Amino acid sequence: MGDPRADIPGTDRLLHEPRLAEAAGRLGRAVVLDAIRTAQDAARSGALLPGDVADAAVAALPPLASSMRPVVNATGVIVHTNLGRAPLSDAARDAVVAASGTTDVELDLGTGRRGRRGAAATAALLDAVPEAEAAHVVNNNAAALLLCALAFAVGREIVVSRGELVEIGDGFRIPDLLESAGARLREVGTTNRTSVADFADAVGDQTAFVLRVHPSNYTVTGFVGTPTVAGLAGLGVPLVVDVGSGLLRPHPLLPREPDAAGALREGADLVTASGDKLLGGPQAGLLLGRAQLVERLRRHPSARAVRVDKLTLAALEATLRGPATPTVRALEAHVDELRRRATRIVETLRGKGTDAATVPCESVVGGGGAPGVRLPSVAVALPERYAAALRTGADPVQGRVEDGHCLLDVRTVRPDQDELLSAAVLACG
Repeated sequence: MGDPRADIPGTDRLLHEPRLAEAAGRLGRAVVLDAIRTAQDAARSGALLPGDVADAAVAALPPLASSMRPVVNATGVIVHTNLGRAPLSDAARDAVVAASGTTDVELDLGTGRRGRRGAAATAALLDAVPEAEAAHVVNNNAAALLLCALAFAVGREIVVSRGELVEIGDGFRIPDLLESAGARLREVGTTNRTSVADFADAVGDQTAFVLRVHPSNYTVTGFVGTPTVAGLAGLGVPLVVDVGSGLLRPHPLLPREPDAAGALREGADLVTASGDKLLGGPQAGLLLGRAQLVERLRRHPSARAVRVDKLTLAALEATLRGPATPTVRALEAHVDELRRRATRIVETLRGKGTDAATVPCESVVGGGGAPGVRLPSVAVALPERYAAALRTGADPVQGRVEDGHCLLDVRTVRPDQDELLSAAVLACG
């Protein structure tokens, strides 16, 4: 008898197989080659029949050329950093698709001449925050602060409270960021208490600006004190306020979360904020404030290095102009509706023999926003073993484990994902 491995189809033959040839045009030759070689190796080891190699290669192909996979967020963390923070609205996603080809990002179609990059997005931002004279967009909030330091504070001092020298994630720290730009930090006050007088005593000829940083991912309670924005606005130097979370206007569910409009009304000269997080848009850094200062930032040479691409501009404009974002809808979802959704899911699962129950729980904002705020919610409770099975399934679902149960918090699951969630649970067996 001959060696059955001799019957394994060759790579060139498989690349011309209609399904794999189509996939090479859609996903790229390298992706298809990887699937083919994996299937061939399985046949050589005896784990696969030679006649099944093509089918196995097709089955192993990813749906997209990117390895990034959609994940259902059932954690109860509305803005989950590990899951990409804010999910874009349908309007923003449509805008990204439209902008993915050739577009008028820097072209005035009326005149045929070069146009101002991002003009429509900044106009939408100014409509959302009319308290600002001008606006500029960079690639994230850290870049917004860095640009302020580069434009105004190289070789000069930034006066900041010791209680606001925060770490912003993954080991990156605000002091290191600002000092990397060539600025010197003048720390005032203490960890728990800083006064206007502390700032006033530190302001001098070397002061570039006073910086107020919102400690967005932790709270300090007890014997504490910090100046208001209004209290720092009259010190004779620019006041830069980092509100962090992307909240543009006050929200009744987040009474202690600072917002960009409020900071400007209180006298801030510049406000920096995130475009994702509570705004619910793409990752971006927003700069709003006095026109003269914003223009200096926009024209600084480093602005080119931190500028945003056309996809971000399109998504940001659509977020600002469009309907409520998934982030806002999750934040404002009423617990009664969450209970109804969870009950329907549980009834579906129980009808198929799955051990499931509805339980009350609490959600959080996440993403470095509104620390301490707890939102009443409802979860689908499953045996703990489901957590890993759901996370590694064909349609990944990320829940959380509490008290020996896998909880799927429906506040952070989009309503149109309820059936997908039920199917993913049932697929776990």
